[in-house]
Amino acid sequence: MRQKKVTAFTRLSQQAGFSFEESIEHIEVSRSTGYRYRSGTSKPSPAAMKLLAQAAASRVTNTPGWFTFIDLFAGIGGLRKGFEAIGGRCVFTSEWDLNSQKTYAQNFPDNHPIAGDIRPFSKNPSLVPGHNVLLAGFPCQPFSLAGVSKKNSLGRPHGFLCDTQGTLFFDTAQIIAHHEPDAFVLENVKNLKSHDKGKTFATIMNVLENELGYHVQARIISSEAWVPQKRQRIIIVGFRKKTAFDFDSLVLPDPSSGPKLGSILEPEVDPKYTLTEHLWNYLQEYKKKHAAAGHGFGYSLFGPNDVTRTLSARYHKDGSEILIDQPGNRPRRLTPRECARLMGFETPGEPFNIRGVSDTQLYRQFGNAVVVPVIKFVAEAMKPHLAETLQPVERQRRLSLG
Repeated sequence: MRQKKVTAFTRLSQQAGFSFEESIEHIEVSRSTGYRYRSGTSKPSPAAMKLLAQAAASRVTNTPGWFTFIDLFAGIGGLRKGFEAIGGRCVFTSEWDLNSQKTYAQNFPDNHPIAGDIRPFSKNPSLVPGHNVLLAGFPCQPFSLAGVSKKNSLGRPHGFLCDTQGTLFFDTAQIIAHHEPDAFVLENVKNLKSHDKGKTFATIMNVLENELGYHVQARIISSEAWVPQKRQRIIIVGFRKKTAFDFDSLVLPDPSSGPKLGSILEPEVDPKYTLTEHLWNYLQEYKKKHAAAGHGFGYSLFGPNDVTRTLSARYHKDGSEILIDQPGNRPRRLTPRECARLMGFETPGEPFNIRGVSDTQLYRQFGNAVVVPVIKFVAEAMKPHLAETLQPVERQRRLSLG
């Protein structure tokens, strides 16, 4: 499905951190005029665009870092937050979903626009700026793996052009092949490792190790040591040069000492998040039906001392995987603000901007996101090894910065 083009008015408004209402108030135009600017049927005056550009420029916080990275399939910026935390500077962002672009732009004031479809950039990777680290939470699409295992066993060469073409992993690989970054971090669902009896993962690792020439390690990490949610994801780390980085020996925090749900719950919640009587009755009957059939399907109820199941992108539909117990009342969904905390995007003293985006879209965005403190943990573990392997120009620049 082809997406609508983002107008200059919308992009500058996002970079300024403005909602639609704040934008039209800032440039002093009517709502109807603002609608025309947003849709592209009318162009804002140069004076109006200058006001928005000035507001956007005043928010730019992308100061020089000691290494650069790009953020592919960026979602709302979870991978980015992890690598900015160790001093990285983002020089390119790609995210297809327009609503995710909006949330991203509100939280990462940049001097670079957010690119949409990655495919034009993988076809011509020179359009992507040079960088030290590539970050990508690429979606795992089904793709043909016919003959891969046989070719491997026979020692016959084969390329990702054959085995993964048409997938978004292929686009990621094209950019890695062209730019040869010092390192990359790829994130995906846990089941990537077992998909198609392990053939999908084997193909991906073959591309990264044998065809692109990286030293690659992967590990499945669960998030309950950092947030009150059991969320398992596979993280793939690759270095262009061999380092002492050892993913398997990395000691993770004790999950039993992790936070509980009560630490992220809001004290007062709008009644609209409480399930309707009809929906609650439906979920109870659904669970009973499957319990009678010997299945474990159905809603899950949690209290303040619990750790939740995995938040999913379908959470907006009924919230059934994580319902918050309200003694004496029907249970409720998490609020989007609570989801931001459950995923580690928002912490005390570090708010996350979710203004102007619908609850439905926010639930999808957080359900598709990475858990930020997990990525920060991985980034910190990579940091000393990355510092040793930076390409010479960037390394000299890093040393000159102290």
